[in-house]
Amino acid sequence: MLLAGILLKMGAYGLVRINMELLPHAHSIFSPWLIIVGTMQIIYAASTSSGQRNLKKRIAYSSVSHMGFIIIGIGSITDTGLNGAILQIISHGFLGAALFFLAGTSYDRIRLVYLDEMGGIAIPMPKIFTMFSIFSMASLALPGMSGFVSELIVFFWNNYQPKISFNAKNFNYFCNGNWNDINSYLFIIYVTPDLFVLISIFLPVIGIGIYPDFVLSLSVDKVEAILSNFFIDSFHE
Repeated sequence: MLLAGILLKMGAYGLVRINMELLPHAHSIFSPWLIIVGTMQIIYAASTSSGQRNLKKRIAYSSVSHMGFIIIGIGSITDTGLNGAILQIISHGFLGAALFFLAGTSYDRIRLVYLDEMGGIAIPMPKIFTMFSIFSMASLALPGMSGFVSELIVFFWNNYQPKISFNAKNFNYFCNGNWNDINSYLFIIYVTPDLFVLISIFLPVIGIGIYPDFVLSLSVDKVEAILSNFFIDSFHE
C-alpha cells in the first residue's frame, strides 16, 4: 500500500517540483520524449500486466501503466494536462492502495496468490469480491469514479481519448473455481474491519469522480504559477 499509494508518486512529484519548477527550459526540451516514454509505458506495462499469473504482480504492472498518464500530463506543459496529472496522482494513490490491500487481504484468507489457482472468491468472501470488483472497475476508468476523470483530463490537452487498461481480466479468475475446502463462515469476523478501511478509500474515489473540481480548485493556482516559469523563460529568449 505504501509503495502504490505514496512511494510510486514520489517520482512524479520530483518531475513537477524539480524539473518543471527549477529546470523549466530543460523540461521544455525533453517534454516530447516524456510523452513518448509515457505512451510506451502505458502500452508495455498494461500488456505485461495482462500476462501475469501472480495477482500482486498484475496489480503492480497495472500501477506502472497508470503512471504513464501522469508522465504524459507532466510532459504536456499545459494547465489541463498538469492538473490531470496531479488528479491522477491522487486518484491512483487511492486505487492502487486499495487493490494491494485487497490482494493482501485475500492472501491472508486463502493463502493463494496465483490467479490460475484462485476462483470462486465471490462465494466464500462476497464482501471482498464486491469491493475488488468496484476498485478494479474504478482502476479501469469507469465513468463516475476518479480514474475516469483524471485520465480523461490528462488527454484533453491534445484531444486524445482516455485509455482503458486491462484490469477487467481479474474477474474471470475470481468468478469460477471450487472452494469446498474453505469454510466461508470463518471470514465474517475478519471482513468487517477490512470493509471499513475499503469504504474509507472508496468514498474519496467516488467523490473525486463526481466532483473533481474539489481537488482541481486546490491545484489550479499552483499549476498556473509553475507554468508561468515556461512563459517567462520563453519571453527572455
